[in-house]
Amino acid sequence: MTRFIHLTDLHISHPDANDPKDKGTSRAALQRVVGIINAMDPQPEFVVASGDLTNMGDEASYGLVRDLLAPLKAPLVMAMGNHDLRAGFRAVFGGDEGDAPYFHDTLHGGLHVITLDTKVPERVAGAICEAQFAFLDEALQRHADVPKLIVMHHPPRVDDAGLPWGTIDLNSTHRLAETLKGHEIAGILSGHIHINQIHHWHGIPICINSGLDYTIDLLERRDLRLLEGTTMAICEHRASGLSVSFVPLSPAQQDLGTIDRARLLAFT
Repeated sequence: MTRFIHLTDLHISHPDANDPKDKGTSRAALQRVVGIINAMDPQPEFVVASGDLTNMGDEASYGLVRDLLAPLKAPLVMAMGNHDLRAGFRAVFGGDEGDAPYFHDTLHGGLHVITLDTKVPERVAGAICEAQFAFLDEALQRHADVPKLIVMHHPPRVDDAGLPWGTIDLNSTHRLAETLKGHEIAGILSGHIHINQIHHWHGIPICINSGLDYTIDLLERRDLRLLEGTTMAICEHRASGLSVSFVPLSPAQQDLGTIDRARLLAFT
């Protein structure tokens, strides 16, 4: 089994960034979740942060992301989101200069993690560019006996009539489905829409969690109502497939009591 953590939509802003949308809670949320992950026993094989690492994409905010994540014990996989700016990210975390998409792959535990960059400058919606499809074709041939985990901020569009801003575009969606066909895909990790949601898309589980900034009122069907609420996901990949448990982090839940382990083991 490979056990890992999925974080998304950190939306970190440095206090000096003058972000008008900074609620002052995202920094504390990330610091808290790093402590929660570091206290896990056993430790996860790795942690994924699937985009919108910052809210404004400025270098100072990425420096703060780096500092807040530095105590993390487990290896970290990062992706770009629509709020991220590649130049600011690379100024802090290194890599090629300029605005080329940030994509990469690596082995973690029993999974081959392939990270794509679905950001389209000046747009809320996402897409996958030609260079990344070429990279993906090659990456899928590497480590052929290892299941693939795809990390991409915008999820594929599971409903052709769905709102286009919440996903990659239809052309990218259809091409991604064809590209992944015939490969063992453990799952796709996404964010962007601030909802805890699991889809089954062409037999592939898509895991989206609401992230560390806010969540969406699913009962409001007309407008987009933002609510207090943050989540991380504990993911476990076995030979039988991917299991996902959403962990509510805030608002704080009332403690109703504890059933001790001895009594649990006595249940039949």
